[in-house]
Amino acid sequence: MEYKQIQELIKTINKSSISELSIEDGGFKITIKQEFSSGQVSYQPMPMMPAMPAQQQVHVQQSAPQAAAPASEKPAAAETGNANQIVIKSPMIGTFYRSPSPDKPVFVSVGDEIKAGQVLCIIEAMKLFNEIESEVSGRVVKMLADDSSPVEYDQPLFLVEPI
Repeated sequence: MEYKQIQELIKTINKSSISELSIEDGGFKITIKQEFSSGQVSYQPMPMMPAMPAQQQVHVQQSAPQAAAPASEKPAAAETGNANQIVIKSPMIGTFYRSPSPDKPVFVSVGDEIKAGQVLCIIEAMKLFNEIESEVSGRVVKMLADDSSPVEYDQPLFLVEPI
C-alpha cells in the first residue's frame, strides 16, 4: 500500500463516522482508529512476516478534521534544557539516512554550520525518500540518530546551536 493511499484513507476516515478500519493487502495489514472525543486519529501498521520489526503505533494529533501531515512537512524544532540548543525532530516514521546514497558524502556532520532550508538528511517512508530540511540556522552539535536506523515520529534527530 502506498503512502498516499494511507493518507487518503486517513482523510476519508476523519470525515466519516467510522471509528475503526482494518485492511489486509498481501503481507501488509493496517488498522486505522478514530477517537471522536479527542479528535485523534491513529494508525497501526502490523507486519505479517516474522522478520519484520515489532509493531509500532503512531498517534497523529489534529486540531481540525483534516488529513495527516504531508510527507514534505519540515521537522519541528523544540527548545531543550539548554536554552542555546534546538532539537530537530523527525516529521514521520521511516528509515533515517545521513547521505543521499551509500557512495555519496553525508549531508551534515557534527560541527557543520547549517542554514534554514538546507537538507539535513533523508527519511525513507513507504519507499519514498523524503528530504528533511532545517528550520533554523546554526551549528550541528550532536547527531541523535544512527545512519540507516528506523526513526519514530517526533524522534530527535539533530541537536543544533543557533548562530
